[in-house]
Amino acid sequence: MSEENQNQPAKKPEAEGRGTLFDKFLNGIESLGNKLPDPAMLFFILMVIVWVFSAILSPIDFGEVHPRTGEELSVQNMLTGDNLAAFLANMVQTFVLFAPLGIVLVAMLGVGVAEHSGWIDAGLKKLLNFTPASFLTPMLILIAIVSHTAADAGYVLVIPLGGVIFYAAGRHPLAGIAAAFAGVSGGFSANFIPSAIDPLIMSFTLEAARILDPDIMLNPINNWYFTSASSILIVTVGWYITDKIVEPRLSGIEIDGDEDEMPQMEDVTDKESRAFWYGFLAMVLGIVGLFVWAWPEGSALRDPNWDNPDVSSLLSFSAPLMQSIVPLIFVLLLIPGVVYGYASGKYSSSKDMINNMTKAMESMGYYIVMAFFCALFIDAFGKSNIGLLIALKGANFLQALALPGQVTIVGIVILSAFVNLLVGSASAKWALIAPIFVPMLMQLGISPDLTQAAYRVGDSVSNIITPLLPYFPLVVVFCQRYVKNTGIGTLISMMLPYSIIFLVTWTIFLLVYWAIGIPLSFEAPYVYPAP
Repeated sequence: MSEENQNQPAKKPEAEGRGTLFDKFLNGIESLGNKLPDPAMLFFILMVIVWVFSAILSPIDFGEVHPRTGEELSVQNMLTGDNLAAFLANMVQTFVLFAPLGIVLVAMLGVGVAEHSGWIDAGLKKLLNFTPASFLTPMLILIAIVSHTAADAGYVLVIPLGGVIFYAAGRHPLAGIAAAFAGVSGGFSANFIPSAIDPLIMSFTLEAARILDPDIMLNPINNWYFTSASSILIVTVGWYITDKIVEPRLSGIEIDGDEDEMPQMEDVTDKESRAFWYGFLAMVLGIVGLFVWAWPEGSALRDPNWDNPDVSSLLSFSAPLMQSIVPLIFVLLLIPGVVYGYASGKYSSSKDMINNMTKAMESMGYYIVMAFFCALFIDAFGKSNIGLLIALKGANFLQALALPGQVTIVGIVILSAFVNLLVGSASAKWALIAPIFVPMLMQLGISPDLTQAAYRVGDSVSNIITPLLPYFPLVVVFCQRYVKNTGIGTLISMMLPYSIIFLVTWTIFLLVYWAIGIPLSFEAPYVYPAP
């Protein structure tokens, strides 16, 4: 890379590129959002609001039926004596079982060793040495997309590395975090490598399709070709947004984080270089060992209930391999970190490794506080049925319009993006609304595979602008490492260009992809019944 790109960002650069109408809009969003309370307190306030509205709406008959149980759907009053008692009795369990909490903390233990031992630092220096400055953004977004294969690991691994890489390259670290966040979460359904989420989403599509056709069968990776092609789109569009819209706007934001918390990229010594390759070789051997263990037909890492002993039995959501992704990340980062530590002379005893883990956990204190209130809010929001009611009302409205196929597909993308602002989990959300969308479009001659593709586009693009995303507070914490006063408004305004442009371009891409007739995947037609 050039000498200019190796320099660290200036502390107080002049604000540039903030005078356009769109910039003023984003500045307004940032200003408004940052006037909100601290994220932890905001989740508490939202929980109280849900409680109040649940009491107000609970007596009303909305005339909706739960699509999975067939029972009448009503808002549950969270302020009854029984529900308040249950809230107190289950508070600890609600927090402890908050899915992102365990994922983040376990993964960060491995990340902490790999980072604080110096192995990641050495690897980033080598990456910067051979990556042209102009291709740093697309490479980061591509890595973020590939991280989907490892479930939610991208949130705790790739996003903070985005800030590290950009800061080391002399660019604004928040731009790196934004690009990585866009790839990990905004492009969640774009990936050329199948992952556990593919057969999981398909299983709900299949169940919904069998409401109308009990004998229908679907391919477990029925959107694979489309999601692979979408990877190219997300990398290209995300590259443009980062370099031309987001980073110029960030030029006026001062980097005021603690120097001790930010990476200091110095030259790699010969000893460190050898230690890095020793650590890298150890990780590769670990991956090879995992492959040898997983590949045989009778492997304990395969889904024992899967009919065929092919690769899909490893990618099943119930497969032990997929359930072990986070522990595997912990191990596969711990091993090279430890090897590097001893080979480079950074470690003299096991206590050094434990100290690295402790240091990693110290930086997660604020996230744990936010996760506590976030878990309580999401639990109350789900149990009240308010989010589900909004989703069903929107789906029924779309069905009543009886629009042409292409317009309906666009409507599903937009509705899915809106519902995603209210209900976080991709699989849980699809489990609830697929019984409405899938049979509805089958009656219009649209296949379940195409309906699922439209849902996955909408489900991805709004992830990055909703504080209801369980990992949203974590990304705020990553940003605060470099800019102390980063708030929800800062992050939303930073990610809004990605969300809007991804929504428009990805929807058009789906329509053009459909019009050309490129297969969604093998054995995945566009029409129902299949020709």
